[in-house]
Amino acid sequence: MRYLPHTPEEIQSMLQAVDKSSLDELFDAIGDDARQPEPLKLEPALHEAGLMTHIQQLAGRNRAAGMVSFLGAGAYDHGFPLAADQLLLRSELYTAYTPYQPEVAQGTLQIVFEFQTIVSEILGLPVANASMYDASTGLAEAVLMARRLTKRDRAVVSGCVHPDYAATIETYVHELDQGAKTVVGVPADADGTSSIAALIEAIDEQTACVVVGYPSFYGPLTELTDLAEAAHEKGAKLITLTTEPYALALVEPPGAWGADIAVAEGQPLSLPPQYGGPGVGLFACSGERKVLQQLPGRVCGETTDQKGKRGYVLTLATREQHIRRERATSNICTNSGLGATALTIKMCLLGKRGFIETAEQCLAKAEYLKAQIAALEGYALVGDTRTFNELMVTVRGGDATALVEALTEQDIIAGLPLGRFESARKAQLLLAVTEIHTREQLDQLIGALSNYPS
Repeated sequence: MRYLPHTPEEIQSMLQAVDKSSLDELFDAIGDDARQPEPLKLEPALHEAGLMTHIQQLAGRNRAAGMVSFLGAGAYDHGFPLAADQLLLRSELYTAYTPYQPEVAQGTLQIVFEFQTIVSEILGLPVANASMYDASTGLAEAVLMARRLTKRDRAVVSGCVHPDYAATIETYVHELDQGAKTVVGVPADADGTSSIAALIEAIDEQTACVVVGYPSFYGPLTELTDLAEAAHEKGAKLITLTTEPYALALVEPPGAWGADIAVAEGQPLSLPPQYGGPGVGLFACSGERKVLQQLPGRVCGETTDQKGKRGYVLTLATREQHIRRERATSNICTNSGLGATALTIKMCLLGKRGFIETAEQCLAKAEYLKAQIAALEGYALVGDTRTFNELMVTVRGGDATALVEALTEQDIIAGLPLGRFESARKAQLLLAVTEIHTREQLDQLIGALSNYPS
């Protein structure tokens, strides 16, 4: 395969068009001190088979690829069907770009329509958009949407929201508020649950929204009915954040608790963690007309053509920042098209039963791990509330970071040390379990924990 597509004849033709005799003359404006004086000393080119062998050898030097990982905290390693991977390779789908002449792209629009339907069902709200860049920016967009709807500026953010996501909200509103403190943080309880009473107390007549993690960043699940009622009594919106959507296969969706806007990360349903980003921001809201008009992103709708055949159109496209600029509902100029397509294909292959069965496996394996860790001397589960597939553990020795570093020598990534976010949680470790973890891997972790420090 050629990496430089231009032939010598084409290069000469281009040089003649700009009245240059050579490539060296073309780059004369660049000083000698900034130019490479001689060709790079590269190894000879490899043929295809040799190149593939070389790449495999380099990949084999990456230790992390062979490690057993219990990391979660917003990015989760779930199985992805090989059939979905092959469907994504079709040329009609292999693009992350949203068409600007949408009505001629019926296949793309059908996928978007089905994606929206899936998101709406998962989050329990009637209207979903065509995806956001990821959940963190989607959450910030939800706060901005609530500000537009209520004509208020104040956001009450629970400490059970991922700390990085809370920081994203503050970044978004900082310039709008000219540095005024409009984001009010309410710490999570010691067991990682949302302090519903403290959140309710923080709501006042200037509050645009209350933002809460569901499940909590730390793992626990909290009932939200009282919080929703308190927010609505004061004219504020309830926004939920879900970073592990498989949990919603087994518990009530945000819409059932009275959430006005629900945001979730679609990465667990679509992309492996090593994809790196962006994720897939899932965004759904209630169906009132005034709410829909403030929804960021695009919405695909179903209609019929002149012959009565079903077709799809962009019903709403309010974020055209190059037209509306500061009046646009969103200035993120892309959605996660490829990731949203991957999510749609995977979820259609899984079906409702597969979605629930996967979640049940995650829960069962997490409960097994909780029971095993609780029996270890020097370790303790934090709290006794309901969790899905993430749990907080107080570790032996009081230093979770040191434990994680020690277990990497045994090819185990034991989880996320929470001291990274709060010094008071230095001894606490956040672990995540998914359906792909085997009993042997869970026991491998238990054995490593029991022998720590060696």
